[in-house]
Amino acid sequence: MDENENDGDNEITEKKGTRSDQRDMYRMGKTQQLRRNFRFISIFGFTMVLMATWEAQLSANIFGLINGGTAGLIWVYVGTFIGFLAAIISMAEMASMAPTTGGQYHWVSEFAPRSGQKFMSYIVGWLCVLGWQVGNTAIAFLAAGQLQGLVILNNPSYVPERWHGTMIVIAIVTFCQLFNTFLARRLPLVEGIVLVLHIFGFFAVLITLWVLGPKAPAKEVFTTFTDGGGWGNTGLSCLVGMLSPVFSFIGPDSATHMSEELRDASKTLPRAMIATALVNGAMGWIMIITFCFTLGDVESILSTPTMQPYIQVFYNATNSYAATNVLTSIMIIMVIFGCVTNIATSSRQVWAFARDRGLPFSDFLADVRPGWDIPLNAVIVSYVGACLLALINIGSTVAFNIVTSLGTGALIASYIVSISCIVIKRVRHEPLLPSRFSLGKWGLPLNVFSVAFLTLVFIMAMFPQTPLPTPEAMNWNCLVFGVVVIWSISYYFYKGRHEYVGPVEYTKKEF
Repeated sequence: MDENENDGDNEITEKKGTRSDQRDMYRMGKTQQLRRNFRFISIFGFTMVLMATWEAQLSANIFGLINGGTAGLIWVYVGTFIGFLAAIISMAEMASMAPTTGGQYHWVSEFAPRSGQKFMSYIVGWLCVLGWQVGNTAIAFLAAGQLQGLVILNNPSYVPERWHGTMIVIAIVTFCQLFNTFLARRLPLVEGIVLVLHIFGFFAVLITLWVLGPKAPAKEVFTTFTDGGGWGNTGLSCLVGMLSPVFSFIGPDSATHMSEELRDASKTLPRAMIATALVNGAMGWIMIITFCFTLGDVESILSTPTMQPYIQVFYNATNSYAATNVLTSIMIIMVIFGCVTNIATSSRQVWAFARDRGLPFSDFLADVRPGWDIPLNAVIVSYVGACLLALINIGSTVAFNIVTSLGTGALIASYIVSISCIVIKRVRHEPLLPSRFSLGKWGLPLNVFSVAFLTLVFIMAMFPQTPLPTPEAMNWNCLVFGVVVIWSISYYFYKGRHEYVGPVEYTKKEF
């Protein structure tokens, strides 16, 4: 079949997709069960909203402010952007070769050396499933904290309790679950609309801060590095502060997990992934520079009663509760819809892995009910899991942080393993699958650079903010990641190896 699509493809039904979609699904041995109602703009909006780079630069900059200061925030962001861009381009090529909801674990199954395909893809599948699942609660918790910060700004006598935040989290994930259930067919339209808010909100915040905020000297902003964490080395401190920009770029594989709902996926998916990285990356770069120029006194910002430095920056710039409420509301709305997209992504990841019999109760989780055209059981399980995780916070915020710290390390590890598999194939001069987006001669250097950068990110993601942290301030990524790996290996030898064969076994070998 010719790879170039003709005008007749426009007449293909939403259910089947284009001829390229049908060919890819046939090669991978998959049955089309979901409705392909996403196009370029809607999937572009989906990934833009989920990554929310400029919003994350405002809400998650506390790590970089403490470790690195304003100069550290700015220059580490540049390095992180370059590294993630290479990684995203590498994954975009794999997504064009195999545009499947399974994403990384499917790529590992197809591209890893034969001896390790089954075991490695199984472990990566568990990392992706649990990494995306804890993200649902983590994002809702972020929105809840911002909402409570806004309440504190307007009512300084309010004292936030742990159960307050938990109830807000449950309310947010309930809204997101209902949206992903009853308005699932409208999700592409809504993502396009929220994309508009994402862009206009960016300019609203940007213009407000530049017009009304204080202006620090450029030399001070671009050259002031700090070691607020007390590491004894400014370079190491800046690397620890890398978590701030990393949070802005985590989750570029989200579009991949929606690929079986995307029209002409092998062509559209890599374009959307790269476009998201470039546009969101540029917006985040501009926003972090703006923030650093207009934040004022760093110590007072970090000690704000709202517990949200950016809210205090908004208020200091505008000196208006009304203006601050509006700007912060934009941020909260964007985070909530980021949670909507995260639940959509996490449920598809669960569904795909269950379809390949990688999870307990796979038959139940892989079911797609007639007429719904969505993995409803997986959506419900994602919702229940998010609510149960939120309840942990009532008993202990430390325990809650321990569980939800899994996401970053798990996803980064899945990127490292999947891209490394392509590196091995290229080094061995083994043929790659045909794709409509190819890196050509630049493939090997880009892939190697991506793996090296992501390995650095993975290591730094395990560091706490300070050398001697309290339990509350500890970074529990290392512990949780280790527990998940041990669990997945144990379950593999107990049961998984008897039921899971890996997606590569379903592929048509004549392609």
